[in-house]
Amino acid sequence: MAAGAPAPVPHFGVALHQDDLLPGARRLVRELRPHWKPERVQAKRFTDGITNKLVACYVEEDMRDCVLVRVYGERTELLVDRENEVRNFQLLRAHGCAPKLYCTFQNGLCYEYMQGMALGPEHIREPRLFSLSADVPEIEVLERELAWLKEHLSQLDSPVVFCHNDLLCKNIIYDSTKGHVRFIDYEYAGYNYQAFDIGNHFNEFAGVNEVDYCQYPARDTQLQWLRYYLQAQKGMAVTSREVERLYVQVNKFALASHFFWALWALIQNQFSTIDFDFLRYAVIRFNQYFKVKPQVSALELPK
Repeated sequence: MAAGAPAPVPHFGVALHQDDLLPGARRLVRELRPHWKPERVQAKRFTDGITNKLVACYVEEDMRDCVLVRVYGERTELLVDRENEVRNFQLLRAHGCAPKLYCTFQNGLCYEYMQGMALGPEHIREPRLFSLSADVPEIEVLERELAWLKEHLSQLDSPVVFCHNDLLCKNIIYDSTKGHVRFIDYEYAGYNYQAFDIGNHFNEFAGVNEVDYCQYPARDTQLQWLRYYLQAQKGMAVTSREVERLYVQVNKFALASHFFWALWALIQNQFSTIDFDFLRYAVIRFNQYFKVKPQVSALELPK
């Protein structure tokens, strides 16, 4: 193994049943925590996710040592490169940005529980944490919009950086005891346009289960957030022109975020076994795309 390369992650050749996770999860935990007494192992299901299914296994109530068992959603390999997800997980862990990855199995992985609170839409608006009315559009309309997005967004010169690509509230963990936030769930992580990742995050202010785009951050809130971001990135003060430029880029790429997740929801609607109205969600995202497109299209980069 090359110097500095991450240690190989154990792989177990088992597949967990989508509708009966606990027996398989307990078998995996016996391999990962052989010193745990089986009769003391407790399990807790998490139901916030709409891509995968997640269960926590632990023996102590404080969950300081806890194994999270995540089972991939049905046919999500159509959308997610799972080998790339594992590489991203290990890379981020090596830089202190991710929990420990304990193992992979045929249709999922096990990793460390990260202490803290998963944020909600009401939390991510706090500056201290900065530091269906239409049917699905016809295929011809979608093709036309995709071509327009490619042409329009390619002119913005947004830098390509390593992105999370799915920064919804529940993927941000706030540890009040240490005063920091950490990101979780890296299945969509990879290189992308900087402005897409931020625009996507701003879209997530609206929530997922009860979507309310009145919660999309106002211009002043965005400018404050973007100034924090640029100053952290550059390590120095930034000009108002730099902030305004990123503001325009972010709001235009937020359109691409709507378009992507709407298409994602259509695919999930066909294959997912998770109890979520994916078709309704797709329509909500398409509606918002067409609603804000005129005003966003009119934004111009500062001279």
